Amino acid sequence: MSAVESGTTMTLMQKVTARVRDFTHGTSEASVTNRAATTIFIIRVISAGLAYLSQIVLARWMGASDYGVYVYVWTWVLMLGSLLDFGMSPAAQKMIPEYRARNDLDGLRGFIAGARWMAFVGCCIICAIIAAGIYLLTPYIPQAMVLPFYLACFTLPAFIVANIQDAMARAYDWMKLGLMPTFIIRQGLLIALTGAVLVIGFKLDATAAMIASAFAVWIAMFGQLIPLNRRLASVVPDGARRYEGKYWFSTSLPIVVTEGTFLLLSYTDLLMLQQFRPSDEVGIYFAVAKTLVLVSFIHYAIGASTAHRFSEFHATGDKKRLEEYVAYSIKVTFWPSLAATILLLAFGKPMLWLFGPQFVEGYGMMFVMAVGLVVRAAVGPVERLLNMLGHQQACAVAYAMAFLVNIVLCLYLIPAYGGYGAAAALSASLVFLTVLLVYVAKTRLGLHVLPFGRGRT
Repeated sequence: MSAVESGTTMTLMQKVTARVRDFTHGTSEASVTNRAATTIFIIRVISAGLAYLSQIVLARWMGASDYGVYVYVWTWVLMLGSLLDFGMSPAAQKMIPEYRARNDLDGLRGFIAGARWMAFVGCCIICAIIAAGIYLLTPYIPQAMVLPFYLACFTLPAFIVANIQDAMARAYDWMKLGLMPTFIIRQGLLIALTGAVLVIGFKLDATAAMIASAFAVWIAMFGQLIPLNRRLASVVPDGARRYEGKYWFSTSLPIVVTEGTFLLLSYTDLLMLQQFRPSDEVGIYFAVAKTLVLVSFIHYAIGASTAHRFSEFHATGDKKRLEEYVAYSIKVTFWPSLAATILLLAFGKPMLWLFGPQFVEGYGMMFVMAVGLVVRAAVGPVERLLNMLGHQQACAVAYAMAFLVNIVLCLYLIPAYGGYGAAAALSASLVFLTVLLVYVAKTRLGLHVLPFGRGRT
């Protein structure tokens, strides 16, 4: 090897070594974000693997009909679970950095202690009302769904506490503590408990699967509660607490409207499909959504690791760093999402086959659904940016409008086209939402929130 070639090789090795060192030990916002987002993404990918395995196992053990019932009820848990925390989960990403930036320890202690209890008590009251409604409406509800719905009410209080604890941990960059109980331990427990049901000799129907899910949620929540409280005690000294409930709710309620309408946007297609199509078709559609979920994980990973920093830079008035950080977060959301989508579409058919031969029927739906997911990824975590910078109401209006579009399209397309209609309605509403978010970010913040073009207009 010549001296020139040797020198070139050494330079390349030095560059690679420097990049690795910067990724593992760098202190810049990009390095910290890369580590946090990578941790979140790895956890979500492992979780996706476990969730995918659990859904395949459940689909094969339960059959398409019982599986469809379970999916329908669990979808309600996911949707209501993100609403009944009254916005305290996303608000934690804003409140904790703000209190820390102002060195307001009284307010910080009050939020850490009060947010979970307020949401838990409120959720319990609402779940009791829902359970009473189920009892009164029992003659009108399919018998196979009655007990699973009661179990859903039992599951929700633990579900919302876990969501808030996850957000609190992420606000301190404790990504493993925030995400592993929910996304790894809970999924592992679900597989173990449903497997135990079969080993004991009981029939694994929708009710048995919901019992296993309820225990998995409660056990994972308590498994997170104890270490989180210990770590918070180590960084937040004891002292007086100030409970600013009015301020918390004025901040969180517009955010919960945004989060809620996005969840409605995400699950309305599935819930409305249940009203017009048989449970086995619902199960196939759910399998398609689960197969494409990796794309959403990338968006989630970046959003979860950046939201509190948006709030921090805004609270300290560092506008330049905020703008650069926004541009960076959009870039690292879109291009990996696009690559993941292409990969999943290439291998979608064998992945759907794992659920069962009949699930391959949904392969064409993947292409329709993928359009909306890629377009939404093009603006990165812009909704979190708007929420953290005080534009919650404008963001909520955009999501509400997209939700209404989704409802109208679902009512028109699902009866005629079934799962393909539901996928088309979802994609069209996500494209519409993206256009609205780009407009809001440009008019309110003067930012060009796309992965290409100038960073500021």
